[in-house]
Amino acid sequence: MTFFLEVLIGGLLSGVMYSLVALGFVLIYKASGVFNFAQGAMVFFAALSFVGIQINFGLSFWPTLMVVIILMIIVGVLTEKFVLRPLVNQPQITLFMATIGLTFFLEGLAQLVWGTDVHPLDIGIEDAPIEFILDRFDMVISAFDLFAAIISGTLVVSLAVFFQVTKIGRALRAVADDHQAALSIGIPLKQIWAIVWSVAGFVALVAGLMWGSRNGVQFALTFVALKALPVLIIGGFDSVLGAILGGLIIGALEKLAEVYIGPMLGGGIEGWFAYVAALLFLLIRPEGMFGEKKIDRI
Repeated sequence: MTFFLEVLIGGLLSGVMYSLVALGFVLIYKASGVFNFAQGAMVFFAALSFVGIQINFGLSFWPTLMVVIILMIIVGVLTEKFVLRPLVNQPQITLFMATIGLTFFLEGLAQLVWGTDVHPLDIGIEDAPIEFILDRFDMVISAFDLFAAIISGTLVVSLAVFFQVTKIGRALRAVADDHQAALSIGIPLKQIWAIVWSVAGFVALVAGLMWGSRNGVQFALTFVALKALPVLIIGGFDSVLGAILGGLIIGALEKLAEVYIGPMLGGGIEGWFAYVAALLFLLIRPEGMFGEKKIDRI
C-alpha cells in the first residue's frame, strides 16, 4: 500500500505540472475559440530567454524573472496587435494557422537571439527525496516535484478563481461565445485578447522554468505542449477546472500504468499510455468532462 501511494502521489505531482501547461491552452481557447499551437513555443521562448539573460547579463534569479515577465507581456500584446487583431471574425482555421506561424517565429527568434545550445537551469531546489517523508512514511517523494506542484497548483487555482469571479473573466466567456456580439455590447475585445495572451505568456514562463529545471532548456521544451493534449481531451478545451482535474488524472494514470501494466507489455508505456486513455475517452465524451457540448444549428 505504501508503494502504491508513493506512485500515486508522484503521478499527481506530475499531473499538476501538466495542468499548468494545459491552462495556457484553455485561456487562449476560451478567448478566441482556437487551439493555440504556439503554446509550446512560448514555453521554449520564455525559458531560453530566462537563461539567456542570466548568462549574458549576469543577473540573479529574481531580476531575471521580472525582466522575462515583462518580455512575455510584450509578446502577448504584440501578438494581439499584429496576429489576432487583423483576424477578428475570421474562421477558426485561420486563427489556428496564424498560431502555427507564430510558433515558427518564436522558435526561430529565441534561437537567433540566445543560441541553440542546451542550458541547465537551476532554481535552487534539489531533485532529491524529502528526508522527513522518507523517514516517517518510508516513501520517496521528490522535493523538486513537491515544490513544482505547489507553485503550479497555486498559479492554476489563482487564475481559475480570477477568471471565474472578475469582470475580465465574464468578458472572456462572452468573447469566446461570439466576437461580434461581444463587441456590440461594449466588451473591449482588443484588451481582453491582450490580457489573455499576456497571462498565457506568464503561464508559459512558469512552465518553462519548471520543465527546464528538470530537463534542461532545449528545443525539446516545445514538445511539452504535447503533454497537455490528453489533459485537454479529458478535461475539456474550454474548462479551467477540466485542466486541473484532467492533469491530475493523466499524471496518476501514467505513473500507475507504467508500474502495474508496463511489465506486462514490456515496459516503456508511460510516454504513450495517456494518449491511448484520451483516445478512449474521446469515444465516450468528445467534449471532455467539463467542456461545453457543441450544437451545430442548421
